[in-house]
Amino acid sequence: MAIDLNGISVFLAIAEARSFRVAAENLGVTRPAISQAIRRLEDRLGVALVRRTTRSVSLTEAGEQLYQRVAPAISEVGLALDATADRDSAPSGLLRLAVSSIAEQFISGPLLARFADACPAVQIDVTVTDEEFDIVAEGYDAGVRLGEVIDQDMIAVPVSGDQRQGAFAAPSYIERFGMPAHPSELSAHRCIGWRPAPHSAPYRWEFGQDGRDFDVAVDPQITTNDMLLMIRTACAGGGITFGMEDTFKPYVESGQLVPLLQDYCPPFAGFFLYYPSRRNLAPKLRALVDHVKRWR
Repeated sequence: MAIDLNGISVFLAIAEARSFRVAAENLGVTRPAISQAIRRLEDRLGVALVRRTTRSVSLTEAGEQLYQRVAPAISEVGLALDATADRDSAPSGLLRLAVSSIAEQFISGPLLARFADACPAVQIDVTVTDEEFDIVAEGYDAGVRLGEVIDQDMIAVPVSGDQRQGAFAAPSYIERFGMPAHPSELSAHRCIGWRPAPHSAPYRWEFGQDGRDFDVAVDPQITTNDMLLMIRTACAGGGITFGMEDTFKPYVESGQLVPLLQDYCPPFAGFFLYYPSRRNLAPKLRALVDHVKRWR
C-alpha cells in the first residue's frame, strides 16, 4: 500500500490538536481540506480513525493505535531531516542538562567553561539535582549520573574514570572519639548524612569486602541535602561524613579531613553523560558529546 503522507500529516495534526479547526490553522489549510484528507485516509484504510461530534473530536480505537505507532516514526523522520539540514551549522540554542550533585569532574567548572568558549552560541542551563526522573519527559537534552542508575535504553558517554566513595572525618574528631576499624562500628559514632530530598530517607553508606558489597544504615545526628554543609560540618569536627572521593579530595590534601575505612571502599563505574537513543543529534548536543570525549 502506497503511503499517504499528506493524509498521515493531517491525521497527526488532528490527533494532537483534537480539533479540526486548530489542525487546519496549524497546517495552514482550510477546514474542508482537513475533512477531505482524513476521509480519504479512512476510506483507504477501510476503518474510522476520528470520532467527531458538535462539541469534541476524539480518536477511535484504531485511530489511537495508529497514532501511537506513527507519531514516534514521524518524529524520528523530523529529527533526521533537521540533523541533515543543520549538520554543518554552528551549534546554537538552549542546552538543558540535569546533573548529579556529586558529578564533581563535570560541575567543577573547567569542563563547562571550555565548552562555553568553544560554542559561544549555545546557552547552557544546568540543573543540579539528585532526584530520579525521565529527562526526556521533563524536557532535558541530556543528564549526568552514575552509570549504574542510567536506563539501558540511553546512550552513555563516560565523563569520569572509576570512582570511589569513602568516609571522612577531621583530625579533631578522631582525637576526641577515635577512628572506626570497620563500617559496623559507625553506629557508635556521630555521623553526618545525606539525603536527596526532604522526604527521603538518609542515604545508606555503601562498602565492600572480599568482593561482597554491603551497606550500613547509619543514624546521622546531622542530615542534609547540601554536600558543602556536610563537608564544612565535618571539617569543624562535627562527625564522620561519607561521599565521593573526588568531592573530598581537596580537603584531604589540605589536611582538614582524613579518609577512613579505605580497605572497605572499592572502586566502581563512574559518571556518564547520557541522552536518548537517537541516530541524529542536535548540533548543540553533538558538540557537548564530542567535547566530553576529548576532555577525558
